[in-house]
Amino acid sequence: MSLRAKIEREIRERGPIPFSRYMELCLYDPELGYYSRNAEKFGRAGDFFTSSDVHAVFGRLLARQFEEMWRALGAPQLLELLELGPGRGLFARDVLDWSATKFPQFFQALHYTMVERSAALRRGLETRMEAHLHSGKMMIADFDNKNASLRAMAAGTPIIVFANEFFDALPVETLSQAGALRLNASEGRFVEEWAPASAAELEFLDRYGIHPEHLERTEVSLQAYGKASSVTQLIERGFFVAIDYGYTREEQLAGRHLDTVMTYRQHTARPNPYDAPGEQDITAHVNFTALAAAVERQGMQAQPLLTQSQFLMGIGEENQFADAFEQCRLPQERAKVALQLKQLVTPAGMGETFHVLVASKGVPMDATEQLRGLSFGKSQIFSEQT
Repeated sequence: MSLRAKIEREIRERGPIPFSRYMELCLYDPELGYYSRNAEKFGRAGDFFTSSDVHAVFGRLLARQFEEMWRALGAPQLLELLELGPGRGLFARDVLDWSATKFPQFFQALHYTMVERSAALRRGLETRMEAHLHSGKMMIADFDNKNASLRAMAAGTPIIVFANEFFDALPVETLSQAGALRLNASEGRFVEEWAPASAAELEFLDRYGIHPEHLERTEVSLQAYGKASSVTQLIERGFFVAIDYGYTREEQLAGRHLDTVMTYRQHTARPNPYDAPGEQDITAHVNFTALAAAVERQGMQAQPLLTQSQFLMGIGEENQFADAFEQCRLPQERAKVALQLKQLVTPAGMGETFHVLVASKGVPMDATEQLRGLSFGKSQIFSEQT
């Protein structure tokens, strides 16, 4: 049975389904969902690039930032680094390998947990990260039953939660002036219908978004809000770092970032999520106003939102991005790495498209504000104000 047929059967049995349920099935159905299939999803051979696919410098720069966060926490003997949605594990590998080389004391204290919902991706991680898993430096957790095991493991342990392009792939509700989107099926096609929005959906728009006007659509990311709140509840002392493409409520009030649901297949963005269910990625831009509120609900202090360019430039400018060029031996290698670095930090690449939310708990505020990743953006803001 195809995924389309499976969704149509559920609609026949239960009636029209919310868009979030459709997105859930398309991405995470245990057998036929996009992230459950064995087909390559990442990099040149897949459907999209993440920052870790571009160059190892992304993980190396974040390793430098994590080491600084560890020192801001008082250099504890044990630090848990919890990555949500690690994909192929490239980022984890780059962080661990670079930390072992450059920050041996930090590496000794570090334990790395990859939290991955997809069984297919977990199997790939078990093979790819075998050495680190065997050494006890790393573990892989199942997303659906992670809370109990992680609470026991992390009790009293400082934690850094890291999420790169994770929240954009969580199912969303779609709302218009007509209500909340429901999907029906007719003659082999999905048909859009509208039902009254729930109290929770309307309250979300009141607090973090805007109510759509004639012909407008907007997303309500209740799952992202809930996931951010639940995972940061684990943090007694530590940091939360989320990198994704998204927006703030102020930007929506200015008329931007409406109807952000997109699909990606073979590096091409398409607006129709109903084509080829289970065979294409479906995403929605992240509401960072809601995300910041979710983590602050758990007692964390969120810093002003930065672009990825500001964040990476802040980390790398002190040593002029030596982490990127250290292993280059020939001028041609340096030129290639320079282009890859440009893709990560310039507005024409990922630099202005992606944003970074950093929050802390149980850390002196001055220590958080002095983190290198936060310094570049603040110096730019100060220079503009003066």
